Amino acid sequence: MQHIIEGFLSFQKEVFPQRKELFRSLASSQNPKALFISCSDSRLVPELVTQQEPGQLFVIRNAGNIVPSFGPEPGGVSATIEYAVVALGVTDIVICGHSNCGAMKAIADNANLDPMPAVSHWLRYSDAAKAVVDQKTWDNPTDKVNAMVQENVIAQLNNVKTHPSVAVGLRNNAIRLHGWVYDIESGDIRALDKDSKSFVSLSDNPQVYFE
Repeated sequence: MQHIIEGFLSFQKEVFPQRKELFRSLASSQNPKALFISCSDSRLVPELVTQQEPGQLFVIRNAGNIVPSFGPEPGGVSATIEYAVVALGVTDIVICGHSNCGAMKAIADNANLDPMPAVSHWLRYSDAAKAVVDQKTWDNPTDKVNAMVQENVIAQLNNVKTHPSVAVGLRNNAIRLHGWVYDIESGDIRALDKDSKSFVSLSDNPQVYFE
């Protein structure tokens, strides 16, 4: 914990004074243009990967970058999506998975999650992705996990479209959806292309989006 406190002290002493005007401008309001939904994994830092400043990304993070379908009793993810779209007026929603995701590996490996019943319940929101992946026989466990990561991004994109605020935004061409997979080792991102329905290099195809 001490190194975290020391990091704050360094921020307060060295970083904040240099960025004082930025934080002053953000003190009373924010105007992010994108909602970024990613895994809680400590190796994926949305603002670092996208080089965005404070105030530019509205972020949801949870195990497996999961978006439950809209239901009669909306939870925290649903409320945050609605706020981002209706109150903040974001124009882009990114769902970003990543390589070697522990949540997706647990699903791919059929891991025993009995000691973590809440996690087990949460990962059921990835059942659609698991159903697709399980249709194929996998010789390489790593390939199966990679497929699970990609299919989960697709499943969560389909889930986010069930949210009324997102559905309205899509119908009015006010929102675009993006599906990304970040590779931790290389720093690359592969994005889901709406035309080919496959993941392509974002570096080579910076204009690509899902819907």
